Amino acid sequence: MGNSDNPAIGAKFEEAVRLFFRGSGLDLERGHTVAVGAGSTTKPRKFDLGSSKPPTLVECKSHTWTGGGNAPSAKLSVWNEAMFYFVVAPQSYRKILAVLSHARNGESLADHYVKRFQHLVPIGVEIFEVSSDGSSGRRVFTGS
Repeated sequence: MGNSDNPAIGAKFEEAVRLFFRGSGLDLERGHTVAVGAGSTTKPRKFDLGSSKPPTLVECKSHTWTGGGNAPSAKLSVWNEAMFYFVVAPQSYRKILAVLSHARNGESLADHYVKRFQHLVPIGVEIFEVSSDGSSGRRVFTGS
């Protein structure tokens, strides 16, 4: 069963991420579309945020630890899906997964993701965690 508040929560977090990166001089637009494809056939895909100059793609995820303190396994699979889209996006683009800063027992969800799934993070893809209001953030990992 879906939550009708999810699109609004996602849009609010996208705006926070946009403001965070604007603070470092990176202007991003919502719904930036590029052609993606694993072979000679491509299809347009809309990324949450992006820019042509400089070429940048950002996927935003506002997931949190579960109420019981567990990792949200199904939601982390969506992060893995974002990694796939980064692989099939044009190589000339900077690629960023921006996730909500959320910690449990001193470990952020972003750090937990890297610990479990860093083998799926493509070379050069950056993972940032950003506060819910966009006032702060940090680069957690860059795929190598």
